[in-house]
Amino acid sequence: MRSSFYVVYLVLFRCTIGVFAQESPAIHTLAPDSTVIDHKYKEDQIYLGVSYNILLNRPEDVKQNNLSRGIQFGVVKDMPLNKRRNIAMGIGVGYAYNAHFHNLQFLKGDEGMQYRVIPDSVDYSRNRMEAHLLEMPIEFRWRSSTAATYKFWRIYAGVKLGYVFAEGYKFVGDEKTKFSNKDISRFQAGLHLSAGYNTWNFYAYYGLRNLFEDGVVTESGEQIDMRSLKVGIIFYAL
Repeated sequence: MRSSFYVVYLVLFRCTIGVFAQESPAIHTLAPDSTVIDHKYKEDQIYLGVSYNILLNRPEDVKQNNLSRGIQFGVVKDMPLNKRRNIAMGIGVGYAYNAHFHNLQFLKGDEGMQYRVIPDSVDYSRNRMEAHLLEMPIEFRWRSSTAATYKFWRIYAGVKLGYVFAEGYKFVGDEKTKFSNKDISRFQAGLHLSAGYNTWNFYAYYGLRNLFEDGVVTESGEQIDMRSLKVGIIFYAL
C-alpha cells in the first residue's frame, strides 16, 4: 500500500513539474543578467475580490439591513490578441459567495414557500439569504502593461455566468429557522467591469437574471424580480 502511494506521488510530482515547465506565469522584471525579457508574458491570471451587494427591483417595503457582502476568487486564462500583448481575451473559472440581509421573510409550509415583509411587531436580529456559485468570467481586456513593468492601468469588461450549487436562508429571532430554498434561480448571468491601476481596482457587476425563479410572489401578490448589483474592489496576480 505504501509503495503504491509513493508511485502515485512521484507521477503527480513529475506531471506538476512538467506543467509549470511548459507554461510559466507572466514575468515583468528583467532576468538576472538584465538582458532577457519575456515577450510572451501573460497578465492577471488569478483574481480575488470583495463587494457590497445591493438588491435591485425590491418589492414594496422590502429593505436591506446589516452588511450584504460578497467574495470571489478564481483563475483566468489570459489570451493576448496583439503583438504588444496589451489587448487580450480572458476566460476563467471561479467561486463566489453572496449574502443578502433584508426584511423579506421566507416561510416554509406544506404548500411551498411564502414570502412576507417582516412585521414591525416581530423582533429579530438576522434575516439572511446566501448563495455559493461556480462562475465563469468571459472578458475583453485592455492594459498599459509591457514586458518590463508590473504597474499599469487596466480595464476589463465582459459577462459572468454563474451556477448556484448551494444556497440557504436563515432567520434569527425568538426562534431560529434555517433551510434551503428551491425558489432561488440556479443559473445567473451578469455584466462585470473592473478598472484601476496597479493593486487597487474598482469592480462592478450588474445581474441580468432574477435571483428568484419566475412566478415567485409575496403574500400580497407582488412579483419578486430582484436582481443583484455588486460594487467593490478586486485584486489580480500573475
